[in-house]
Amino acid sequence: MRKIKYFLQFIIIILFFFIFKILGIKLASFLSGKIFQIVGPLFRSKELIDSNIKIAFPKIDERDLKKISSSMWNNYGRVFAEYMFIKKFRSGELNKNIILEGEEILQDIKINKKKVVFISGHFSNFELMAMQIEKIGIKVAAIYRPLNNIFLNQIMEKIRKNYICKYQIKKGIGGIKELVKLNNDGFSTALMIDQRVSEGIKSNFFNKKAFTTTIPAQLIKKYKIPVVPIFIERFDNVKFKITIIKPINFDVNKSVEDITDHLNKILENFIKEKPDYWIWSHNRWK
Repeated sequence: MRKIKYFLQFIIIILFFFIFKILGIKLASFLSGKIFQIVGPLFRSKELIDSNIKIAFPKIDERDLKKISSSMWNNYGRVFAEYMFIKKFRSGELNKNIILEGEEILQDIKINKKKVVFISGHFSNFELMAMQIEKIGIKVAAIYRPLNNIFLNQIMEKIRKNYICKYQIKKGIGGIKELVKLNNDGFSTALMIDQRVSEGIKSNFFNKKAFTTTIPAQLIKKYKIPVVPIFIERFDNVKFKITIIKPINFDVNKSVEDITDHLNKILENFIKEKPDYWIWSHNRWK
């Protein structure tokens, strides 16, 4: 029964993708954003999203809360449509829509063949992070969580491997083994640290404990490498600014817990800067 449900979802999504392709980036992104603003709250708990926002901003008023929630769904919808144009963002006419601040940091990593951990969260069009890193010539592997829908996941994996990042590492034990092998071969790692993970630890996040991945901290300690935070902002609808933050070198004697807390604090600051473009629907504080 579940496979039938997933297959029907797959057919509907492919139909939308086909329509988006015809409409072009601007209209497709706009339309999908509006659709998600209407439909999104029907599929994800409004109470959970509102609760998450209030954890981060305890004094928020109802008007601002609704604005953040509505903007989040709009951005979510835009990202959905923009998958059909990811190839053009990488090497086509949409490449000009990406402003890269701190490119010299990436060039230094590339030229000196440094190994680092790139971290970010699900901001704006988050897929652009690994795409831009690989595109500039850095050897990088991106960690991702496969979609529950097995039919759609095949399409998304193909898009990611062809146009975002060739080396895609699935979350889990098998993925960790592959990640270690690639790191031993000189690859950097790119991952989002804002999803709830059962294999993580409870780390401080907006003054409340939340399960958080320890992969960055473990890589930092094992390979004695820096972490490079990246922040992606959307502006003017389908344009993006990717900010590369100066590498942070941790004392490897610091605990995994301390490093993870520090990284969560960086994530907090990013969210506070642009709360409208972060995905609040994940149950981080369960």
